Amino acid sequence: MEPRSLGLLIVIVGVALVVIGGLVAIGAFSWFGRLPGDIRIDSGNTRVYIPITTMVLLSVVLSLLAAIFRRFQ
Repeated sequence: MEPRSLGLLIVIVGVALVVIGGLVAIGAFSWFGRLPGDIRIDSGNTRVYIPITTMVLLSVVLSLLAAIFRRFQ
């Protein structure tokens, strides 16, 4: 990978992180982690949270992004 294209990739990733951070700060992802299928168990002093649906959704999105990046290389 050429240094120029690597630098451009780093800048794009940085801008994407800033945009995602801004969206998280204003509450645009408040639904994330509270999807149907996520398991929450509250019992006395014990709390168990298993975000099954959130993990599956995140896995699908990251797999799609990885496939897109592989096609452009």
